[in-house]
Amino acid sequence: MSSGEFEESFLTVAEVADLLRLNQQTVRNWIEAGSLPAVRVGRRVRIKRSDLNRVVESGYRGTGNAASPIAGPSATDFWSGEPVGAPEPERAEGQPQERTDDPSAGSAEAGFEPETEGT
Repeated sequence: MSSGEFEESFLTVAEVADLLRLNQQTVRNWIEAGSLPAVRVGRRVRIKRSDLNRVVESGYRGTGNAASPIAGPSATDFWSGEPVGAPEPERAEGQPQERTDDPSAGSAEAGFEPETEGT
């Protein structure tokens, strides 16, 4: 290490959490995920102020595990009221309908027709 690196200020996990108004565990998670570089000194962890500034300026972006290669429905899709998720497979003609535990699901098949007013 050059002498210039020792002149730079270092922050503790608690100081970073206070500056960003985050929980300390969130800062530790960033360090563990490699999103926030840190120096370990024994059991202590220190973060260079310049590394923190770089992460904050570039905007935190989580690494790997949370992102899936298969894109799911967006919040707009969810809140639009339209069905989201995998489409149900189509049945071939003549293939029996799957049974469900919903008592109202099979009532018309059993020959039960709900009463209508005036009949």
